[in-house]
Amino acid sequence: MEAKPESHKLIFEKEGVYLHTNAKRSNQDTTIPGFIRIVERGGEPALEWSPVEEDMRNAPAVFYSRKDGEGGEEETKFDPGYEPDWAVISTVKKERRQEHPPVRGTGQWGFSLPLSELYSLRRSRFSLGKNFLVMTTRGGDPLPPLHFHRGGTRELLKAMQRYIRLAPSPMDGRLFLAYPHDSGALSQSFDELHLFDETSADLVSRFIQDPYATTFGGFSKVTNFFRGALRHPESPLGNRSPQDAHFPHSADEEPGFELITCGAELGPRPEVKRGKPLDNWDQFLDPEGRVTDPQKVKKLVFRGGIDPSQRNEVWKFLLGFYPWNSTTKEREDILRVKTDEYFRMKVQWKSVSEEQEMRNSLFRGYRSLIERDVNRTDRHNSFFSGNENPGLTLLHDVLMTYCMYNFDLGYVQGMSDLLSPLLFVTQNEVESFWCLTGFMDLVHQNFEESQEAMKQQLLQLSLLLRALDPELCDYLDSQDSGSLCFCFRWLLIWFKREFSFEDILSLWEVLWTRLPCENFHLLMACSILESQKRELIGSNHDFNSILKHINELTMKLDLQSILCGAEAIYLQLTNCKVRLDRYDC
Repeated sequence: MEAKPESHKLIFEKEGVYLHTNAKRSNQDTTIPGFIRIVERGGEPALEWSPVEEDMRNAPAVFYSRKDGEGGEEETKFDPGYEPDWAVISTVKKERRQEHPPVRGTGQWGFSLPLSELYSLRRSRFSLGKNFLVMTTRGGDPLPPLHFHRGGTRELLKAMQRYIRLAPSPMDGRLFLAYPHDSGALSQSFDELHLFDETSADLVSRFIQDPYATTFGGFSKVTNFFRGALRHPESPLGNRSPQDAHFPHSADEEPGFELITCGAELGPRPEVKRGKPLDNWDQFLDPEGRVTDPQKVKKLVFRGGIDPSQRNEVWKFLLGFYPWNSTTKEREDILRVKTDEYFRMKVQWKSVSEEQEMRNSLFRGYRSLIERDVNRTDRHNSFFSGNENPGLTLLHDVLMTYCMYNFDLGYVQGMSDLLSPLLFVTQNEVESFWCLTGFMDLVHQNFEESQEAMKQQLLQLSLLLRALDPELCDYLDSQDSGSLCFCFRWLLIWFKREFSFEDILSLWEVLWTRLPCENFHLLMACSILESQKRELIGSNHDFNSILKHINELTMKLDLQSILCGAEAIYLQLTNCKVRLDRYDC
């Protein structure tokens, strides 16, 4: 009788691999000893970790597990690391999909991850000098850090390379991206990025515009000069033999990573000073009212903001309510048309009867959320203070009308924070609405149900910070804070809760210029985090105290200093590009 084939095949096994459990949060043992394995199940390779037998009974349940049911997959959504109100999306039901198999719990802390779902792995280092690996799934979920107390990392990676390709990041020697062996997919993703086309053959500039796409899409052809440029000048450089060109290793005993570099350095960060605010708007208008030099206006606004007396007019251009080349007469016509359009939409929701609303749960839900948020938005500001303040009515009506304008998105918590400064400056219901639509064109993806844009921005922020300050990133990783989820609120509503109301007016007009790059708000976040580095590392903060410290930064940050720091980071990266031109990499 023919024997049945084995249900699984053990490819690799290593004992003495400890899983970090974030003891400072759970008051349990810091690490759990266990086994790391690569196992083929049904022909599909998976990376598995399981605790030793005596610890399995008391280990807590793995936090990233998902449940499969008959009707669909219940997926725990992204945790922003703030109070429940800021968890924009909670738990939702989805149709089952096979293209992204979830991480599977194999007991308590044990996990099984198909290698096809491994997104990245990164070497980090505890402050006490212990090396560990942090792996991330394609769904954006970080696995608990793994410590190889008895070595074996290199052997694990060799076994993994039978099934996947580990491509080194050109910006961080500790970061590797996992790809299938089909190099055609890499080449295709690279070609779609056009990193080295004739008009812009500069990886650094594209990294500034979109660090996520540039870093993760161009590995198949981009050399490692960018990683060399971002390497600390004292970091040792090693050599790699041709036969090991695709395998990460190092002279370090464990875990063993290394990259070819050209020896360039990031260079010093230049000193930056802010300019004066734009205070003479009329000088930029021709006799018919057209803006003569929009780019110069944007540069002045970026350098110094706008004088409060000029904001009401300039903001309408920055947010696209008025075209830069429109005449005074054309703007009068635009206002008349947009006013009619606004009130037609307002009448739509105003005319909904109570009976109709009872049969429309989505509309009823939007109204309930808006009424709740309006009653707690910027109540310290005189424009919105008091129970019978007409400013609250305007805030409510504009948000309800936006639901009619964009019913698919509707209302999500945080939009009231975006509207209140617009309403305060314009002092006009119609103009504030159309300015809000322009603002939402820039940030609407932040509020979409999937939260993919927020995950991507947090990953972009992580990549930037790792390039700029690996020491800080390593410390945050060691405290289970490397995902930077505590920055969720910063990016969602562009630091609205972190600075004073007046500072937000100045900050947003700077960001609306889209200078010097599209993702300048990420450089702002880097500037804030670097300004807190000494406090975070010096005080030996753990996960909870890091979150508490970041929350308590509200209203304590100096905007001008943070802006200078963000611009200095940008100049540091672009100066690196200029110096790199001298290297043949």
